[in-house]
Amino acid sequence: MNKEQYQKLVKKYEPQENKIKNVFLAFISGGCLGLSCQILATFFQNVLGMSTETSYSFVCIILIFLASLFTALGFFDDLVSKYRAGLIIPTTGFAHSMSSSALDYRKDGMITGLGSNIFKLAGSVLLYGIISAFLFGYLGVIFYG
Repeated sequence: MNKEQYQKLVKKYEPQENKIKNVFLAFISGGCLGLSCQILATFFQNVLGMSTETSYSFVCIILIFLASLFTALGFFDDLVSKYRAGLIIPTTGFAHSMSSSALDYRKDGMITGLGSNIFKLAGSVLLYGIISAFLFGYLGVIFYG
């Protein structure tokens, strides 16, 4: 079997995904997540008397907690495989990546396991986020004073 025949065979048995369905599910699930977060923030503001900034901070903390808890319980990956990008907004995706790395390496100890590997998945996001923030901040100072 040559390389071309092998590629045809792989393509024949490769699972096909329905992109329109995935986009729709991501849109609906992300919208529901955003709506529920807004309802929660509004509840914190109107019922508990929190400021806007404080209520959004609490919502962010709740999102991080739930994503980490669902990762630890083992069903966040199942939710993401079903609802796709709708659940991997930056807050929940970052919490999931750190929690899953911590869970994967917890057996190796606190220093060489958890401490060395907790940013394994999230490290690149942090690195390029910090570099981008620095560059855009520097350009903003140059062009806008």
